[in-house]
Amino acid sequence: MPISRRYFVSALGLGGAGLLSPPLFGGRGHEARLADWLTSPALTPQKAGLIRLDSNENPNGPGARAFEAIRAMFGEANRYPDAPEDALVAAIAKEHGVSEENIILGCGSSEILRMCVEAFVSTAQHLVTAAPTFELPENFAMTMGRPVVSVPVDARLRLDLDAMTNKAGGAGLVFFCNPNNPTATVYGDADVRAFVARIRRESPATFILIDEAYHEYVDDPSYKSAVPMALTDPNLIVSRTFSKVFGMAGLRAGYAIVHRDTARRLRRWRLGSGVNVLALGAATVAIGDHEHIALEQKRNRDAKAFTRAYFEKEGYEVGVSETNFLMINLRRDMRPVREACRREGVAVGRPFPPLNTWLRVSIGTMEEMQKATEVFRKVLA
Repeated sequence: MPISRRYFVSALGLGGAGLLSPPLFGGRGHEARLADWLTSPALTPQKAGLIRLDSNENPNGPGARAFEAIRAMFGEANRYPDAPEDALVAAIAKEHGVSEENIILGCGSSEILRMCVEAFVSTAQHLVTAAPTFELPENFAMTMGRPVVSVPVDARLRLDLDAMTNKAGGAGLVFFCNPNNPTATVYGDADVRAFVARIRRESPATFILIDEAYHEYVDDPSYKSAVPMALTDPNLIVSRTFSKVFGMAGLRAGYAIVHRDTARRLRRWRLGSGVNVLALGAATVAIGDHEHIALEQKRNRDAKAFTRAYFEKEGYEVGVSETNFLMINLRRDMRPVREACRREGVAVGRPFPPLNTWLRVSIGTMEEMQKATEVFRKVLA
């Protein structure tokens, strides 16, 4: 259904009594593939009912409290977001039990990643990253003409921490996505601490960026956030996002928790007023909405278990997942399967070389996963 300005305002309660419903705000996009929509408009969700399992988004959207906050913030849409930024910083600090001076906001965690690359990577100090992992730091560095060293994941699809450490000498920044996207693997607290300690010994000037975008989905009891380490280590940055469990990928809000000295250095690279007031309002209430977070964790856990059971029953290897997506080894080139699924109305993840036989499937609603498995059954036959 086309979304007119009149419908949009009415849904927000400005031209009527209704509240913006999750289906309107919950339409999911294409992670790093917006061009697909521009070149193939017939495949947009509005026209084709496409089931979007390609971008690791929360299929349910923000919670009710976040929607109420969005509506309340429309009165501030004509103002710069200074006061709402202060409110979100205070809410994040309270949630984590840290000082407000340890918080940096970003337009999604993507801005945090960009800031770190700009601040710490240079022509003389390279970026160390993994293959595959979340590509934005590498893409930012390459765009700026700065050197990148990429380390393949190991046979269990985990980041090869030993090899990454060996490449860290003289590096400006090491990017450590934990849990890792797209492989869905995670390292526990002891391994993370050992990794950080070894880099400190062998390359003490190197900064480490730990991306915890999927933190809320982790069930592994050995895992702990690196936030406490970041408060005392000036060379460690932890990034978080509201794009995953909070369901706000389209609103764009994220943050970093860092040592206060590092915060002062990073803020020079931040885009001022970069987070809009609607995102700020929603994030301020979402960060402490533990009931909604628990509901989304359960929904993801149940739908993921259903999807895993289907693929394993069909004889496919499914990787360990501490996220809201699965990696499935199809034992064949995944690209024809991806295109066939899309023709049948299901969008799945893009290729992630060198894992060319592995298909990433984001977890949608239970209803979506039930429909999608019927498509998988047809395509894989």
